[in-house]
Amino acid sequence: MSSLLTFYKEYNCSYNAPLSCDQPLQTAQQIKGAKFCLECGFPATLPIESEIKGNRGSYRVTKFLGVRGLGRLYAGVQSKNQEPVIIKEYLLPSRCFNQDEALKRKETFKRVGGVNLADGRQQNFRLIQTWEAIADEKGERCYLITKDTEPSQTLGQYLIAQGAMKASQVREFLNQALQTLIFLHTQKLRFPSNQVQKGLEHGNISLDSILIKLDNPQFFLIYFCDLAKWENLFIPANFSQPPATTYQNDLESLGLVAFYLWLGRTTDYNTGNKINPQEHDLLPNTDNYLKQFIYHLLGFESPFPDAQTARQALLQLSPEQVNQSQPGSNLDLINQKRFPIYRVLLGILVLLLLGGGIWYYFWWLSKLRENKDIAWNQLLTNFSEVSNVTSGKFFYTSEKDGTWSDILRDAPVNSDTRLNDLLTKPKPEVEATFNYQSIDIKTDSKILIEEVRSGRKDFAITSLENIITDDMRKEAIAYDGLLVFVTLSKNKNSLPQSLQGKISLEQLRKIYTGAVTNWRQIDPKLPNLPIEAHVPQEAEAVEQFKRLVLKNNQDIALFEKIAKSQTEDTGTTQVEMREAINKREEIGIIGFGILSKTWDQCSGYPLAIVDRDSTPIQPLFRQVQKRRIEPSDTLCDKANYFDVDTFHLDKTAYPLGYPLYIVYPRDNSRVPSGLAFAEMLQTRQGQCLLNKVGLVPLQPIPSNIENNNACESVP
Repeated sequence: MSSLLTFYKEYNCSYNAPLSCDQPLQTAQQIKGAKFCLECGFPATLPIESEIKGNRGSYRVTKFLGVRGLGRLYAGVQSKNQEPVIIKEYLLPSRCFNQDEALKRKETFKRVGGVNLADGRQQNFRLIQTWEAIADEKGERCYLITKDTEPSQTLGQYLIAQGAMKASQVREFLNQALQTLIFLHTQKLRFPSNQVQKGLEHGNISLDSILIKLDNPQFFLIYFCDLAKWENLFIPANFSQPPATTYQNDLESLGLVAFYLWLGRTTDYNTGNKINPQEHDLLPNTDNYLKQFIYHLLGFESPFPDAQTARQALLQLSPEQVNQSQPGSNLDLINQKRFPIYRVLLGILVLLLLGGGIWYYFWWLSKLRENKDIAWNQLLTNFSEVSNVTSGKFFYTSEKDGTWSDILRDAPVNSDTRLNDLLTKPKPEVEATFNYQSIDIKTDSKILIEEVRSGRKDFAITSLENIITDDMRKEAIAYDGLLVFVTLSKNKNSLPQSLQGKISLEQLRKIYTGAVTNWRQIDPKLPNLPIEAHVPQEAEAVEQFKRLVLKNNQDIALFEKIAKSQTEDTGTTQVEMREAINKREEIGIIGFGILSKTWDQCSGYPLAIVDRDSTPIQPLFRQVQKRRIEPSDTLCDKANYFDVDTFHLDKTAYPLGYPLYIVYPRDNSRVPSGLAFAEMLQTRQGQCLLNKVGLVPLQPIPSNIENNNACESVP
């Protein structure tokens, strides 16, 4: 991970470290209700007595504690019972994250912020137990709540205060740490979203993510915290996410922490640079057995295959001793003695590599497929397995002519059975009916939520996250998005070819605000064609375009002027494109529409989207080659699909993608029919049905289970 000193450069902090600077704290103390630092505009610290509302209760801030990792720490109490808690505040500053990036990261944080044992057992494996992950729906903050049982001192702070550990203390540290990693790497763990996963990498092991509690100078306990799964969500958007970690990486990181603890420092006195243990034999010679063990952890010699093996080796180490006068106490002498053996073994090793490499390749492929299918395999199989569906007659709503209204008319199973038929009585064994009624939101999109709040509807289905208020809950059931398309043509000078199959958000803004009217104003290499910017009739598509592309009121006002004269049915736009193709004419039409309604056609070519200087993201893939579509492809063969990974939160997410939510009241006095409906659609059966009508499932659907698509075996 990049240094914190390089983060938040968008804020002109005099210390070049807005997160740890004391000015945001002083601002909050001096000015009641201040939300931003007076000096640089960075989010101020939370005021004392401020209240944070979550699903499991409310929490009151009592004291600012400092900074750890990518967040600020506060002491607090749970309002209901006054139990102490620790609040870690994460920030999504508006100058570092745009609105869409912040919303996506908040949503992911609520799903993955914290882990506990899947079976509900309360066992102390020295992994800080999280209580609740909260995202401020309207602000730029998220909060991780933990019970106040954790120590406040990190190992980094311990080193500054206490200095180097003795060899015996390092051994005890490693023993406890490896026990925790065995637990983390092998147990079934549950995320706040109720997703269960067997084994999890920590991914962020350092002196600042391990806490130490000193009961006395001779006895201590350590605790792991700040897993990469949620900590890395708050790395500013203009920085690359760290590469995915493995269990082996966790062991190497642990070895580095042990190295620094024993050495007593992390930097070179002469240069001020961080010490690289591979280049310095600086560890004391008081315990060469421990030294060799740490080098094994670091991977300098034969690395340990897993944490269990490493701990067994640690427990079998000979007791520490001072061996300076004995052979073997000098590391160079050990290496000299091993050198001839090394040369002998080298030949044998080379012979084994080919066979071992081939075996590892096929083993790796099988593990890769297994890991990719984990999320799918943990889903309930079908609607009948969802237990909280109660009898009754329920009514729900969505946007007229929007995504949900459209796909309900589709027939995912056979031509005689529409999706609406399957979802009206999804569990025949339970007398529960779900009746759909659409609402026209062209005048006011918030009317959708008001229908639910008033009780006229039991729940709503929408992708317009900005209209969801604090008194509502939301459950994602699939992904949807917008596609931007131009007339499909394989001519060398056609728009898809000249644009190289891509367009940027900035170019879209210029087109749809009237700043450019000819394609050559975008790029002199493009055809000399007038731009015909078409706007779809669907209010949902227009609202999402305003949010994801235009983003500010001035551009939205200019767009609305164009929309008054350029709005037409998407089908009509596609007919115009088809006529031009048949006549071999080049026309400058560009349009956009809801992904689930526009992808399965071959009149327009869906353009990849570029967000700022990022790589173009094309969510549509070819089924056979498993690659992104290209302007030279024939799309009329319908051999295309959407790649789920391009809709997940990271630097490569499709900029015009968004979740589709079921929204229902937080009011516990009302029957949670919306939650039950969501849970049915989150089963394998539900995800398959939604995928067949053009939505993107929440997780990849295995493409090969006994040579059949996974959905073929789902009722």
